[in-house]
Amino acid sequence: MRAAVVRTFGGPEAVEIVDVDLPEPGPRQVRIKVAAAALNPVDAATRSGMFGEPGGLGGDVAGTIDAAGADTSWSVGDEVVALANGTHAQYVVVEADWVAPAPSSADAVHASTLPLNALTAAGALDLLGLRKGQSLLVTGAAGAVGGYAVQLATHQGVSVTALAREKDEQLVRSLGAARVTGITGKADFDAVLDAAILGEPALARVRNAGAYVGVIPGAGPAAARGVRVEAVQVRPDGARLAELVRLVDEGVLTLRVAGTYALQEAAKAHARLAEGGLRGRLVIVPDHG
Repeated sequence: MRAAVVRTFGGPEAVEIVDVDLPEPGPRQVRIKVAAAALNPVDAATRSGMFGEPGGLGGDVAGTIDAAGADTSWSVGDEVVALANGTHAQYVVVEADWVAPAPSSADAVHASTLPLNALTAAGALDLLGLRKGQSLLVTGAAGAVGGYAVQLATHQGVSVTALAREKDEQLVRSLGAARVTGITGKADFDAVLDAAILGEPALARVRNAGAYVGVIPGAGPAAARGVRVEAVQVRPDGARLAELVRLVDEGVLTLRVAGTYALQEAAKAHARLAEGGLRGRLVIVPDHG
């Protein structure tokens, strides 16, 4: 099968398409025939050498189970989504409990944008632990994680203010933000979800003894004024992902695609991601012909 890998760290040109052995699922694993796999900033970070060793790329996947190991409840032909490793490939093997049914209301390209970013947003909101009626500032609200956070928090009855550019005001309001603000202002929020990784300026908008949650472990600001500072660490979780899929089908969560690229064009997709300005995810679509 074909897969996108990085063997030497670098820019978009470091992405290679190579032939690798077709993986076989073991007990409590399934193999997914990849229909679509989103490209995320973490893939660019992996490509450039920020995380671990060279290897495969991709974390989100939408596709069809085409082989199942022993002790799984999944069947060949099931349409699924998952958070896994090495999904920029024609096939990927994942743990069975990382998998959730695909949304019935979306195609595979859109469904592939859900797992990593929605699980990150949901995990961050879990850490914040806000109650109905409390106030939340979401930085990077027009982005993938921020957008899901706005929708999830609004659905939970939290009063959401979006930190976004003027050109994105209509978008973030359509996602449920009650207000839109800039980075400067009073410390008048119960909490902040810092999807834009602003650090101290975002922390400064939180009331004394409030809460700050970032999206990169170890990259947050120092705690101050009694504000609790944490970072979300996302992990594969099929049960939680199934809950988020249900919210997609109920119209609570919006799946946004900025464009698609064939697997053999993965380097071009990385180059487009590096240009910035996207409102939605780029998606890798393997050819199985």
